[in-house]
Amino acid sequence: MLLESLANIYKVADLRKRVLFTFFIMFVYRLGSHIPTPGINTQLLSQWFSQNSGTLLGYLNIFSGGNFSRLTIFALGIMPYITAAIILELMTVVWPYLEKLQKEGELGRRKITQYTRYLTIVLSIFQSMGIAFALQKNTFNGAGFVLNPGLGFVLMTVLTLTTGSAFVMWLGEQITDRGVGNGMSLIIFAGIVVGLPAAIGDLWTKVQTNYWGALTVPGMLLLLALMLGVIAFIVFVERSERRIPVQYAKRVVGRKLMGGQSTHLPIRVNSGGVMPVIFAASILTFPQTLSMLPQISNSKVFGPMFAALTYGRPLYTLIYVVSIIFFAYFYVSIIFNPVEVADNMRKYGGFIPGIRPGRNTSEYINNILTRITLVGALYLIVVSLVPQFLIAGSQLNHLPGFLGDWFANAPTWFLNGLGVNFYFGGTSLLIVVGVAMDTVQQVEAQLIMRHYEGFTARSARIRGRRSYWS
Repeated sequence: MLLESLANIYKVADLRKRVLFTFFIMFVYRLGSHIPTPGINTQLLSQWFSQNSGTLLGYLNIFSGGNFSRLTIFALGIMPYITAAIILELMTVVWPYLEKLQKEGELGRRKITQYTRYLTIVLSIFQSMGIAFALQKNTFNGAGFVLNPGLGFVLMTVLTLTTGSAFVMWLGEQITDRGVGNGMSLIIFAGIVVGLPAAIGDLWTKVQTNYWGALTVPGMLLLLALMLGVIAFIVFVERSERRIPVQYAKRVVGRKLMGGQSTHLPIRVNSGGVMPVIFAASILTFPQTLSMLPQISNSKVFGPMFAALTYGRPLYTLIYVVSIIFFAYFYVSIIFNPVEVADNMRKYGGFIPGIRPGRNTSEYINNILTRITLVGALYLIVVSLVPQFLIAGSQLNHLPGFLGDWFANAPTWFLNGLGVNFYFGGTSLLIVVGVAMDTVQQVEAQLIMRHYEGFTARSARIRGRRSYWS
């Protein structure tokens, strides 16, 4: 079945060109991931990242495919674009001009996309400048990360990283327009997948060196079981949906009798996909970037404040959880309008049994959407906190006052984690599974449209969802 479907892709000329174009763009992206930023001691920087793999920087390095630890020209990756998209989406609620553009259709969306590009450049300049100053200020093992510090290095770093971020954004747009799948999602997907071989090697090294002593083998078996459990849990929830029964009344159109059929309105448990998690993580990168500046990190006022927002700390986790819930509801409100669905249903003679058409129908759909979105948000929280706990632990001993003293004698593994980069689960696996399902669904739709058999049996078609950056 799989080989036959792959052969069918080759038979369809347009689909074959799109697939090959997507692979070519991904090759260009990976090629640029090996070009370092000028003036950086890349070996020393990689060693520093190896010792700080249990922090937020190590976590973000997973999503960049190792670009961040080597500070390549693509070190910023797609994250500035995602942050810019978040800001503009939030501003559409409070700025009538953007709200008007959003309702103008394709022309309005093009203008918003253009504004997103401009804001991406601004954010890239800000982040690259913070990275440049931080690299000049800090040292490791008595040596500096920068070969020739000064204004020239700062300007070169800002120009290189900003240009690289803009080029990655352009690559993602090219995949979306001329390739297969959503380009921005596939860029993140590639950054995660490329780190899987190194992750497997890291776990194998821990087994060979007996990293956890007598608990090494049982710990690895438990980790593999947890990995399989997370995979099964993600696939189950991603394909779960709440089906609202819809009945269409019979009506006469010309000489034909139309309607009279029963169907359903599917509402996914996780309608927002992985976007709420990415949005929340992007927001929390701001204080981490600011903390790199020596004026802030050494400040008596802002220093402790930003230290409390360190990856894994209770305040960081609290804001992370609240942000996921907020963005889950926010993103669903953008992609799903119950009033519009109810109006379209009434226009074509459809109704939900037992519910009056119009306002009552929209309220009924909205109530179901509100409850199911909360379930989806809790699912995202659980999946996202798995790698955080394994990497950094709970760190409840950093709670203020007597609350932190309660957990001072807790086990080390509970407070500081296991020191494992859990590439195989949590947010990374959620992105990999979601993007893979969406891409396969798009390819399958192209094959079925041309009367070819897809990747899955007809009884088990993969249900796609709206593109993350459509």
